[in-house]
Amino acid sequence: MVAITRTLSPALAGERLTAVLVAGFLGLGLLFVSGFAPASALHNAAHDWRHAHNFPCH
Repeated sequence: MVAITRTLSPALAGERLTAVLVAGFLGLGLLFVSGFAPASALHNAAHDWRHAHNFPCH
C-alpha cells in the first residue's frame, strides 16, 4: 500500500497565512466598529441595506 502525503509549497503556505491574517484583521475591525458605534447608526445601516436589496422592512 502506498501512502500519499500532501504538503504545501512555501508559497501556498504563505498565501494561506496571509489570508488568515487578513480575515482576522477584518473580523476584529468589524467587531471593534460595531462594538463602539451608536445603536442608531447600526440600525440605519441595516435598514438602508434592506432597502437597497429590495427587502421589505415595514
